Amino acid sequence: MSEELTSEQIHQALQGISVPPQPQIMVDLQMEQYMPDPDLGVIAKLIAQDPGLSGALLKIVNSAHYGLTNKIASIQRAVNLLGSRSIINLINAQSIKGEMSDETIVTLNRFWDTAQDVAMTSLTLAKRIGSQTVDESYALGLFHDCGIPLMLKRFPNYMEVLEDAYARTGPDCRVVDTENNAFHTNHSVVGYYTAKSWRLPGHVSEAIANHHNALAIFQDDSSRNAALKNLLAPLKMAEHICESYRVLGNQAEDHEWDLVGSLVLEYVGLSEYDFENLKESIRELGVR
Repeated sequence: MSEELTSEQIHQALQGISVPPQPQIMVDLQMEQYMPDPDLGVIAKLIAQDPGLSGALLKIVNSAHYGLTNKIASIQRAVNLLGSRSIINLINAQSIKGEMSDETIVTLNRFWDTAQDVAMTSLTLAKRIGSQTVDESYALGLFHDCGIPLMLKRFPNYMEVLEDAYARTGPDCRVVDTENNAFHTNHSVVGYYTAKSWRLPGHVSEAIANHHNALAIFQDDSSRNAALKNLLAPLKMAEHICESYRVLGNQAEDHEWDLVGSLVLEYVGLSEYDFENLKESIRELGVR
């Protein structure tokens, strides 16, 4: 039996949560809560599509209040632990914080669209390659770019710089290097600290911090980065399949995948031919 959270606990959970919720998801959640018997399965599926709501939810579940031995990354488990009343209180509290201008919503559509696509594709890939970190792969896909809306909130010209960053990516210039030059920080660093504030599992936060450092990580043949590689491999494949370079970077080619793709495929034991077939089957399934 889940214990209902107090309004103070909800307030504490939302401190530092600045990733705005997707408006349509909030509407759908509001509709579901007005049902005589809200369906936790439906609620979990809706929340799992939104990085901001998912982050707030996992922050609560992974807090000392619940005393879990290990931090979790599964949205469904988090919803089941909290129960419908606490979830509805969280949704209502988050909706108050979620007011945005139409212009901001249009800009953030790029972030929301790619976050959900990459999350679902990461999950599917993790299952296909036999990964033991399926829940974490979905969470990483959903949260890996959670620093983007926060950077946009702080720097109005951020999306233009991000597009430039994707255009400049090469052997000696990562996406985050261009951001660092412009802002003295980047969305991977901001995302890492956001993930830590949400109390995500440490290895997921670490993967968020390093998701644009994949070339150096996969070039390292030692076993010290095995856990990181296991998470980053499905993510980098998913980003390529979902064309994050086009959606976020406004580029015709995936320069980052050109650098790291062969190393990732070698790590997971897939040939280029296998990967092309896998990519086709994922698209046929309608994952993206």
